[in-house]
Amino acid sequence: MDDVQQLTHTVFAANGRLISAGNQLVADIGLTSALWQVLAALEYSNETLPAASIARNMGLTRQGVQRVLDLLAEQSMIEFKENPHHRRAKLVGLTPKGKKAVAAAEKAVDSLNKQIIKKIGARRLREASATLKEMSALISENLQRKENP
Repeated sequence: MDDVQQLTHTVFAANGRLISAGNQLVADIGLTSALWQVLAALEYSNETLPAASIARNMGLTRQGVQRVLDLLAEQSMIEFKENPHHRRAKLVGLTPKGKKAVAAAEKAVDSLNKQIIKKIGARRLREASATLKEMSALISENLQRKENP
């Protein structure tokens, strides 16, 4: 197995564990990893975005993100707003309840995060993050070339 395959398999395994741990850690506050992931994407975005942009930023399908957004809207954690650039593609914003849920989720994982930082170290985590961002950008670039030859 080459280095890229090894990293890919490691990322797949880590993603599975992150989702399982996330589901377990945020269950008491009425969230799942999927709900939390979208709420966090909204919380840390520099702008209000439509579902398609949220999905693109997260590497997910628009339909999958839209289903999560609909669930979050039912729970009054997000609201849909008019989009001056596109009538049908509503912008998505967090409600106070959604902001509170993100804060509660972050509090729920704080202990695990501290253990990870203590064991691995902030510098190594930053390097890993930079590597994965670069890898993700290269993958996206390659896929775009194949879609738009």
